[in-house]
Amino acid sequence: MNDSAHTSAPPSERQAFYDGIAPQSLAPLWERLHTLVTRTPVTPIQAAIWHYDQDVRPHLMDAGRLITAKEAERRVLILENPGMQGQACITHSLFAGLQLIMPGEVAPAHRHAQAALRFIIEGHGAYTAVEGERTLMQPGDFVLTPSWTWHDHGNDTDQPMVWLDGLDIPIVRLLDASFMEPANADSQSVSRPSGDSYARYGANMLPVDYKPGKSSPVFNYPYERTREALATLSQNGEPDPCHGYKLRYVNPATGGSPMPTIGACMQWLPSGFATAPYRSTDGTVFSVVEGEGETTVGDTVLRWKPRDIFVVPGWTRHHHRASSDAVVFSFSDRPVQDALGLWREERV
Repeated sequence: MNDSAHTSAPPSERQAFYDGIAPQSLAPLWERLHTLVTRTPVTPIQAAIWHYDQDVRPHLMDAGRLITAKEAERRVLILENPGMQGQACITHSLFAGLQLIMPGEVAPAHRHAQAALRFIIEGHGAYTAVEGERTLMQPGDFVLTPSWTWHDHGNDTDQPMVWLDGLDIPIVRLLDASFMEPANADSQSVSRPSGDSYARYGANMLPVDYKPGKSSPVFNYPYERTREALATLSQNGEPDPCHGYKLRYVNPATGGSPMPTIGACMQWLPSGFATAPYRSTDGTVFSVVEGEGETTVGDTVLRWKPRDIFVVPGWTRHHHRASSDAVVFSFSDRPVQDALGLWREERV
């Protein structure tokens, strides 16, 4: 057949064709290709900030009066991205929320397919128990509850305890792979002494017969040690132009991410330091531990102080400026993107 004989059909005939194939669950790719395979990343995620002390904490304390931790199972206020209202996510791939445990409460034991991190915001000495080992938590600690591990939380202190939850809920939902199982008791039995996992795996040594799993065998990375590492790093060289002094948390058995779907970092921005513009494909959630400053995301300026939380969409140029020595925690889906060969960065 001669290709020159082909001519474009009028729009009305094309539309009639599209309408005709729709009942057979068929659709023309050529009408949708430009939205499916874009030249650069396109996301509905918006830059946003949650000011903890003045905006979020009062609502958390109200929630503490209105519902118990046991009733709620997990008393959490979702940090929902304004670009995806109703979707219970802070980025396209990650969930974030603030969890409150009041004095004397226990959040009942359960396990689920979703992996979770806890970054401690407020309070001293409440515990998380993971697979029979309890760890006491302090502000700035990074705590893991890997996929399908039994975990519960309790507060034996006289003050509220609040932490940032980060989970891979949207990833698991995308894959239709969600499972959850409640325990037969509110608290799991303690089978290992506190600090056991760090002694076995956190001192640059491993049990002689240990076989690495998918997640880190250490489930509490204390802030005291993280802060010390950053301080030492700052004395040994110049800051990275785009990140300041930045370290990533690792699985000590493999050197990889602590969990397969979520990566986390801590960075120190010296007083007066301004980072160079930067962007990467992983949308990132930040939680301020110390200091004050601002982050410019596109045309939006987010001014932050301790305990504030903000999000930077993927592939969006941004830079930080610290008005005092600042320490900032962050997490993202970079391990997934790395594993799939999708992660990309741009330094300006």
